[in-house]
Amino acid sequence: MSARIYSPAKTAMQSGRAKTGRWLLEFEPQERRAIDPLMGYTSSSDMTSQVRLWFDTKDEAIAFAKREGLAYRVFEPKEQTRRTISYADNFRYDRKTPWTH
Repeated sequence: MSARIYSPAKTAMQSGRAKTGRWLLEFEPQERRAIDPLMGYTSSSDMTSQVRLWFDTKDEAIAFAKREGLAYRVFEPKEQTRRTISYADNFRYDRKTPWTH
Protein backbone atom coordinates (compact mmCIF):
# COMPACT_ATOMS: atom_id res chain seq x y z
CA MET A 1 0.00 0.00 0.00
CA SER A 2 1.53 3.29 -1.06
CA ALA A 3 0.61 6.83 -0.18
CA ARG A 4 0.94 10.32 -1.64
CA ILE A 5 2.05 13.26 0.47
CA TYR A 6 1.36 16.70 -0.95
CA SER A 7 0.20 20.20 -0.10
CA PRO A 8 -3.07 20.88 -1.96
CA ALA A 9 -3.40 24.02 -4.04
CA LYS A 10 -6.06 26.57 -3.23
CA THR A 11 -9.47 25.99 -4.74
CA ALA A 12 -11.02 28.17 -7.41
CA MET A 13 -13.37 29.57 -4.76
CA GLN A 14 -10.50 30.99 -2.68
CA SER A 15 -8.94 34.36 -3.34
CA GLY A 16 -6.45 34.20 -0.47
CA ARG A 17 -3.92 31.61 0.59
CA ALA A 18 -5.54 30.56 3.87
CA LYS A 19 -5.54 26.83 4.67
CA THR A 20 -3.04 26.05 1.91
CA GLY A 21 0.05 25.34 4.01
CA ARG A 22 -1.12 22.01 5.40
CA TRP A 23 0.04 18.64 4.06
CA LEU A 24 -2.21 15.76 3.06
CA LEU A 25 -1.50 12.03 3.08
CA GLU A 26 -3.74 10.03 0.72
CA PHE A 27 -3.50 6.40 -0.28
CA GLU A 28 -3.01 5.44 -3.91
CA PRO A 29 -6.05 3.76 -5.44
CA GLN A 30 -5.67 -0.02 -5.41
CA GLU A 31 -8.37 -0.72 -7.98
CA ARG A 32 -10.26 1.13 -10.66
CA ARG A 33 -13.56 2.83 -10.06
CA ALA A 34 -16.59 1.27 -11.70
CA ILE A 35 -19.69 2.95 -13.09
CA ASP A 36 -23.00 1.50 -11.95
CA PRO A 37 -24.97 0.72 -15.14
CA LEU A 38 -28.38 1.45 -13.61
CA MET A 39 -27.84 4.73 -11.75
CA GLY A 40 -24.57 5.93 -13.26
CA TYR A 41 -22.84 6.30 -9.87
CA THR A 42 -19.08 5.93 -9.71
CA SER A 43 -18.08 3.51 -6.98
CA SER A 44 -15.22 1.43 -5.70
CA SER A 45 -14.76 -1.22 -3.05
CA ASP A 46 -11.39 0.30 -2.08
CA MET A 47 -11.89 1.70 1.43
CA THR A 48 -8.45 3.32 1.63
CA SER A 49 -9.54 5.87 -0.98
CA GLN A 50 -11.71 7.48 1.71
CA VAL A 51 -8.85 8.03 4.17
CA ARG A 52 -7.29 11.50 4.13
CA LEU A 53 -4.88 12.48 6.89
CA TRP A 54 -3.92 16.14 7.40
CA PHE A 55 -0.60 17.27 8.89
CA ASP A 56 0.80 20.68 9.73
CA THR A 57 4.22 20.00 8.19
CA LYS A 58 5.70 17.74 5.54
CA ASP A 59 8.06 16.20 8.10
CA GLU A 60 5.15 15.08 10.29
CA ALA A 61 3.50 13.35 7.33
CA ILE A 62 6.74 11.59 6.37
CA ALA A 63 7.33 10.52 9.98
CA PHE A 64 3.82 9.05 10.15
CA ALA A 65 4.32 7.11 6.91
CA LYS A 66 7.65 5.72 8.11
CA ARG A 67 6.23 4.80 11.52
CA GLU A 68 3.33 2.91 9.91
CA GLY A 69 5.58 1.23 7.33
CA LEU A 70 3.91 2.86 4.32
CA ALA A 71 5.63 3.36 0.99
CA TYR A 72 5.17 7.01 0.11
CA ARG A 73 5.91 9.63 -2.54
CA VAL A 74 6.24 13.33 -1.75
CA PHE A 75 5.01 15.89 -4.27
CA GLU A 76 6.47 19.33 -3.67
CA PRO A 77 4.11 22.28 -4.27
CA LYS A 78 4.82 24.55 -7.19
CA GLU A 79 5.67 28.08 -6.19
CA GLN A 80 3.16 30.64 -7.33
CA THR A 81 4.58 33.43 -9.46
CA ARG A 82 2.71 36.68 -9.19
CA ARG A 83 3.02 39.37 -11.78
CA THR A 84 3.11 42.69 -9.98
CA ILE A 85 1.63 45.50 -11.99
CA SER A 86 0.00 48.70 -10.94
CA TYR A 87 -3.05 50.47 -12.24
CA ALA A 88 -0.88 53.43 -13.27
CA ASP A 89 0.90 51.20 -15.80
CA ASN A 90 -2.24 51.37 -17.96
CA PHE A 91 -1.53 55.05 -18.61
CA ARG A 92 2.21 54.98 -19.25
CA TYR A 93 3.37 56.77 -22.36
CA ASP A 94 5.88 54.01 -23.19
CA ARG A 95 3.44 51.08 -23.21
CA LYS A 96 4.54 48.08 -25.22
CA THR A 97 1.07 47.52 -26.67
CA PRO A 98 -1.24 50.35 -27.69
CA TRP A 99 -4.25 50.98 -25.53
CA THR A 100 -7.38 51.36 -27.60
CA HIS A 101 -11.05 51.13 -26.85
